[in-house]
Amino acid sequence: MAKVNVYVDGFNLYYGATRNTPYRWLDLNKLCSNMLPNDSVGGIKYFTARVNARPNDLQKPVRQQMYLRALRTLPNVSIYYGHFLTHSVSMMLTGVNPVQRVWVDKTEEKGSDVNLASHLLMDGFQSKYEVAVLITNDSDLSEPVRMVKNELKLGWALESSIRISNTASSSNG
Repeated sequence: MAKVNVYVDGFNLYYGATRNTPYRWLDLNKLCSNMLPNDSVGGIKYFTARVNARPNDLQKPVRQQMYLRALRTLPNVSIYYGHFLTHSVSMMLTGVNPVQRVWVDKTEEKGSDVNLASHLLMDGFQSKYEVAVLITNDSDLSEPVRMVKNELKLGWALESSIRISNTASSSNG
């Protein structure tokens, strides 16, 4: 039985696995128990950024805060925050002739990946896990994973294809 820490890229998990399903209230403990039935999960670290209301979805931050409050009730889940930056950029409008440029607001999540990588490495240096499981599709994390594997000689697993069923979720919300 390996001592495991799980590192969750919250937005990657949401957009990759739960967004277009009725299962938005993902129980991370249950997910990890189902994924790792023969291991001891010591901690689950969830990395995200607080969303802002959008003109087409004013309730977006309310829904996120409800989910984050629910996550905080789980004893082995910790939440770490990055932030969003929004700036206007000029982009080409597709499907029109002649070519036209328009200004759009581009919003990018910042800091969550760095936070995840930092915790992954620090926890490894402090021997807080024997195996790290990353739930992400983000290739930016390949170098910290390489360091865990080659420099720290610790195990790791990357889960990027989570499919949600009703065993790890509730369809409320």
